[in-house]
Amino acid sequence: MLNNKKILIIRLSAIGDTIHTLPMISTLKSTYPDCKIGWVVENKAKMFVENNPLIDKCFVVNKKRDNFFKIIKEIRKEKYDYALDPQQLFKSGIILGLCGAKKKITLSGGRELSWLFANKIVKSKTKLFDINYHVVKRNLELCEFLGCNVDKINFPTPKATEESKKKVQELLFKSNKPLVALAPATTWVNKHLPNDFWVEIADYLENKADIILTGSIKDEKLINYIIENSKNKNLKSLAGETDLIELKEVFSNCDLVITPDSGSAHIAWAAQNPKIISIFTSTSAKRTAPFGDEKYFSYQSLANCSPCMKKKCYNKKDKYICTQCFAIDDIKKQIDIMLDRE
Repeated sequence: MLNNKKILIIRLSAIGDTIHTLPMISTLKSTYPDCKIGWVVENKAKMFVENNPLIDKCFVVNKKRDNFFKIIKEIRKEKYDYALDPQQLFKSGIILGLCGAKKKITLSGGRELSWLFANKIVKSKTKLFDINYHVVKRNLELCEFLGCNVDKINFPTPKATEESKKKVQELLFKSNKPLVALAPATTWVNKHLPNDFWVEIADYLENKADIILTGSIKDEKLINYIIENSKNKNLKSLAGETDLIELKEVFSNCDLVITPDSGSAHIAWAAQNPKIISIFTSTSAKRTAPFGDEKYFSYQSLANCSPCMKKKCYNKKDKYICTQCFAIDDIKKQIDIMLDRE
């Protein structure tokens, strides 16, 4: 059906959402190995699209959109047969409308009038933000419509260079202990766990494992707080030391990654090797947590309002209560289970 056809995927941002879309390309390529795949992405998430072995053409739209019409012109030159919009926002919809593809396909339930730019709307099995339906499965409905087998889920990502691998090895501990990464930072305020939660987890891991703390330069204040207040002195900060592909390589060397719902959680998932404990507050674990293997454990806040799926907390009485309602002993128990399991 799609062999020798050209397919464009429009998924602009963010990092986690881009990673959740990657199974689409492995599914399309496994069913139609001779198809050619293009991808439109924004700067922030381009690292997982550029140089991806399964993507034939990458179009990077600047955040300021100052190269928008130039990119549209480049896309139209490719004469795509199919264009798929899993993002379903106005900004992705307008690219769908202007891309020049013969068949412009999206799912039902899109936001911001994005469906107006499609000439085929596939009826989705659920609503766009169904908290009990994983976003990866929703994205794959577009592939299923195109005749693909969607049973196997893979996350094809660019591989780290030999130079990057060497750099990562130099950053890590040289010991035989298990290696645990704490990735405490996230962008939403109401996905951010209390700083002292991470201190307590670091304390608990004393003598159990070597600990690295990952994040960007912007996260140094948080990471330094954890290091300065923990009794565990076997902590190493990698804040700002890696790019995203190198961070994936770091996680590939870890036995366990502990993180809130964040880009780091999804990068660790894409790395495929580490066990992962992901902690969810305002967002839904059933919708975006790592899944498909017993080595992935997700914990949903016990707050009655969780998951609200909102960036801003509207609980006036108990502001950000979801970030505080969890049983830390359950998480500690899961840490022990995962560090003991081979």
